[in-house]
Amino acid sequence: MTSRLTKTGNNAANLIQNLGLWVVLLATVVAGIQEIWVMIEARQVKLTDLLLLFIYLEVITMVNVYWESGKLPVRMPLYIAMVALARYLILEAAHLGSAQVLAVSGGILVLALAVLVVRYGHLKMPYPDSARRPEKEEPAIKE
Repeated sequence: MTSRLTKTGNNAANLIQNLGLWVVLLATVVAGIQEIWVMIEARQVKLTDLLLLFIYLEVITMVNVYWESGKLPVRMPLYIAMVALARYLILEAAHLGSAQVLAVSGGILVLALAVLVVRYGHLKMPYPDSARRPEKEEPAIKE
């Protein structure tokens, strides 16, 4: 009985998770199309527009990576946060004081250092192979 409940719970959680990922994916695509439409209507493309599209692409990539591997690399949200802060800095540079510019720049630096720490940790202390999802394992290489 317990294993049946566990299996049902896992299936329900996976369904909800996949539905949530579809919602994120579709909302991101709609937001990207809306941003492209704004650029077409304005007949100009600004750096902030490109950075926003890049953020949308990173979110789509993040959803895809999760579907392919069953894992979400913590670096991806860090990259998105760095680009978002850079976009904010570009958009609001004229209205920010020097201390605020330094604070936002410092935030980007902290995120970049976090990416380096995560990368170093992953290289020096990789996850064991047993942590991979069984249905996504690669076939053995035949020699």
